[in-house]
Amino acid sequence: MTELPTAVPPDMAAIDPSAPGGPEVLNLVRRLVPIPGPGEVLIRVAAAGVNRPDILQRRGFYPPPAGAPTIPGLEVSGTVAGLGEGVSTLHIGQPVCALLAGGGYAEYAVAPAGQCLPVPEALTMIEAAAMPETLFTVWTNVFERAYAVEGETILVHGGTSGIGTMAIALGRLFGLTVLVTCGSAAKCARAEELGASRAIDYSTEDFVAVVKDHSGGRGVDVVLDMVGGDYVPRNLECLAEDGRHVSIAVQRGATAELNLATIMRRRLTLTGSTLRPRSAAFKSLVAEELARTVWPLVEEGMLKPVIDSTFSLADAADAHRRMEAGEHMGKIVLVTG
Repeated sequence: MTELPTAVPPDMAAIDPSAPGGPEVLNLVRRLVPIPGPGEVLIRVAAAGVNRPDILQRRGFYPPPAGAPTIPGLEVSGTVAGLGEGVSTLHIGQPVCALLAGGGYAEYAVAPAGQCLPVPEALTMIEAAAMPETLFTVWTNVFERAYAVEGETILVHGGTSGIGTMAIALGRLFGLTVLVTCGSAAKCARAEELGASRAIDYSTEDFVAVVKDHSGGRGVDVVLDMVGGDYVPRNLECLAEDGRHVSIAVQRGATAELNLATIMRRRLTLTGSTLRPRSAAFKSLVAEELARTVWPLVEEGMLKPVIDSTFSLADAADAHRRMEAGEHMGKIVLVTG
């Protein structure tokens, strides 16, 4: 039976656009507080991370998966405010952060209990809200799909994005040499401050040539690509023999022309994934692995997200404008308080 304290109100403030559009559609509305189902928890949201899929959803290009709320928001931090049937691993009042299929831009959100991680003292609630989406994404794609291991080299596009900064941090902790691309000298400097071995300014440098020069002609073992389109064949030129290319977004297009003979001759692997449509069972397994392998580093203060800026929930439109302007370095976070 669902357990909801009497302190939980019947309705809440939320961002839930009635139609696609620009940032101006992100206005506060009142919505019913969701009820957690079996295996789920209700979270009183302290903060919510802003991610590029939220932008796509707002524009009408990335509808929520079946059963997910229309309210955007893929990650939150807060305290457990209610327990669905069968939940015994969490308790009311416990601080958690969670990966969601949607619903984060609100005062309350529901998450599968298995997709929650405890918030340690080393993290603020703002930092905790900025962790799940990028951490789950980088871990599953770099270390599970691309099988990256200590001593290897990875090229990451968008080095100062949320994904890029998390890839630098995780790569540094797990013994990878991380090269990144960025769109300005200032962003390159910031990426190298965070631990990138080499940041390449794609507005003034040919990243293929720089990668080859930096690696002594060998290339990198892994490319983590969120650009797609005409970047893909150039990425393959950056790969060493037996290299792995992982696609996680297609900002420059979903199609590319490739030379299959090159892939065969150099034994390259092309793969990719999207996280949001995956099942709660899969995401819970990832959370369990992160709890074992990564969360001890978080508890020790060795892994934190890079925070660019914070906005109130009511100012979600301004948060989206900042992301779309492309000037941010790290995560943008909404706070409900």
